Amino acid sequence: MSKQAEFAVILKMNPMFADLGADELQRISGLCHTEQLGLGEMLFQKGDAGDALYGVRRGQIRIETGASDGSRLTLNFMGPGDLFGEVAVLDGESRTADATAGEPSELFVLRREDFLAFLEREPKVAIKIMMLLCQRIRWQSERMEESVLQPLPVRLARRLCALASDFGSEVHISQEQLGVFVGAARESVNRQLQLWRKDGILDLQRGRILLQNMTKLTAVARNE
Repeated sequence: MSKQAEFAVILKMNPMFADLGADELQRISGLCHTEQLGLGEMLFQKGDAGDALYGVRRGQIRIETGASDGSRLTLNFMGPGDLFGEVAVLDGESRTADATAGEPSELFVLRREDFLAFLEREPKVAIKIMMLLCQRIRWQSERMEESVLQPLPVRLARRLCALASDFGSEVHISQEQLGVFVGAARESVNRQLQLWRKDGILDLQRGRILLQNMTKLTAVARNE
């Protein structure tokens, strides 16, 4: 499979592009190029212009920001098949966080200027993307409601299941970072993880969580 075909598959998996036809996706993916990053190399910094959309071909990208005590907080992990920067490629506003390679990585890159020129030539595609963005806004509104109404165990289980789907049963993340993900204090996260440890759902190691019973964890995530 060519790199352009791989990028078309990644685009198809993203809600913003999911309803586009194969020909439309192929034309968009034909605009991309690839970029290599070494371990610890920065892709962009907070405040940089949002001039591109990225898809992870291999490796891992950490979306990070600075904490009040000067340390770094990881807000998200992007692994193979993940797409990020969809909004920036449309509005061009500055980046709201840093993106750093957690391991040697290769990225698909779609430059904003190339994508906007394509949309000018393809107004029907632009309309489809507008509709998909509206769907995404609705989805985010539902997730915000979920974060307020769902109890911590459900939110935490859903985040761990999502990380496991990308990175497997050994998740490299701190409890502080998990707290940022689910909107809870580190102490609350630790209490819940210790309960799950006693139940054999997971084990805790320094800087990582070993997920041992995905069936039980998934049941919690579904609030069953």
